[in-house]
Amino acid sequence: MTTPADTALLPAHFRTELRADVTRGLTASPKRLPPRWLYDPLGSELFEQITQLPEYPYTRAERAILAQCGPAVAALTGARTVIELGSGSSEKTRILLDALGEHHTRLTYAPVDVSASALAQAVAALSADYPGLTTVPLVADFTTGLTLPSLPGPRLLAFLGGTFGNLLPGERTVFLRSLRSRLDLDDRLLIGVGLVKDPDRIRAAYDDAAGVTAAFNLNVLTMLNRELQADFDLSAFEHVALWDAANDWVEMRLRSRREQTVVLHSLGLQVSFAPGEDLRTEISAKFRPRLLAEEMTQAGLHVSHWFTDPDQLYGLALVARGDEPAPPAL
Repeated sequence: MTTPADTALLPAHFRTELRADVTRGLTASPKRLPPRWLYDPLGSELFEQITQLPEYPYTRAERAILAQCGPAVAALTGARTVIELGSGSSEKTRILLDALGEHHTRLTYAPVDVSASALAQAVAALSADYPGLTTVPLVADFTTGLTLPSLPGPRLLAFLGGTFGNLLPGERTVFLRSLRSRLDLDDRLLIGVGLVKDPDRIRAAYDDAAGVTAAFNLNVLTMLNRELQADFDLSAFEHVALWDAANDWVEMRLRSRREQTVVLHSLGLQVSFAPGEDLRTEISAKFRPRLLAEEMTQAGLHVSHWFTDPDQLYGLALVARGDEPAPPAL
């Protein structure tokens, strides 16, 4: 008989962090989980499917912006190394590598992701297509502290896909200040963010008609069943996406369809859910350029260049340390 422990996929140190996050989050009021646990191997695959959905415009917009501004970013940064935080499949990174390759014959790429399987697949594909590329994959959660590899500079830190919006405001400040302390004067940060637009359109991006986002959200319960010997009944929860206008973010939640008690055997923890009670699994903040620039300034950084699409659905900010020359106004 195969038990959940036999099929555990997380490395031991991640399992320790998972246990702490789950114990803290499921005993809190309201209940919550950090979004990083959505991205096990199946979760990562489902998210890649989400990026292809008609309701989800952000990946297409980001790719189009990168194609347009890639040569400018390469010229402005002169980067010899790209460190990508939350790299996933690394598909969009190819645009940056192609642009940077016009300036340097040898480049280094360091993808950082919590999913070892996603990293392995991305590195294999990139190594096949870019034989001169040096790859330094790093399995890590960049939100809990990250030591940047000592690699040839200037370095470009790419934080794409809107993942920055998954952090709460206080977490964003801590994260940015941490990055600031690790940036050399000639390093740059390229950060992608979704922008505030029509709330109905935003919400639809997180609740698609085909149900892929619902499957992605519910998969976190499958992961908990596998990794923590829990007994979540996925049919007893439904996916919910809500727009919070006060905070300019969308929330993904799992809503209990009935009164129930879930047992997480490896934690010795029983968690009760009332009918209609929510477990928040993700926030995805959308930004206003001026307020984003203010966040950077508060963290000792500044937005030196700003790129967006014609519909202003998405933006890319090229960010430098705050002791660089003053940036243009947004």
